[in-house]
Amino acid sequence: MFTALALILSYVEMLIPVSFGIPGAKLGLANLIIVVMLYKTDWKEALLLSVVRIVLAGFIFGNMFSILYSLAGGVLSLAVMAGLKRTGSFGVAGVSVAGGVSHNVGQLLVAMIVVETYQVGYYLPVLLIAGVITGLLIGIISGEVLKRIRQIDLTGERRK
Repeated sequence: MFTALALILSYVEMLIPVSFGIPGAKLGLANLIIVVMLYKTDWKEALLLSVVRIVLAGFIFGNMFSILYSLAGGVLSLAVMAGLKRTGSFGVAGVSVAGGVSHNVGQLLVAMIVVETYQVGYYLPVLLIAGVITGLLIGIISGEVLKRIRQIDLTGERRK
């Protein structure tokens, strides 16, 4: 069910004519589901969902390069978010911001390898700002979703 939700959000994001003026920059709507999963399950289930969603969305909406870039960003992002969540020192929005920033860093590292130059690294400040903004937006929305579903576990039963 969560994979389907993440894929639907990936598709919806394609339909939104928002241009940040940054090539490849997106809102990351599907990451809303990943953040919620990270807080409602453990990091392993969130990782599985993230990888499956990236591969499926890549085959449906993208290409092999989009899969490669998204996997690099997604795995690094989830690792950072899981680590920060585990410390308990950050709220949902803070964890999501760190995820957004690290996602962009992961993609930039892959870009440096693919184009065989470090000069794409000059793009880092712009990507950091984009990661903070989109991560904060997704984090705020994720926090609100988590408040509303806190009494519901992933099987749909109410907690007592």
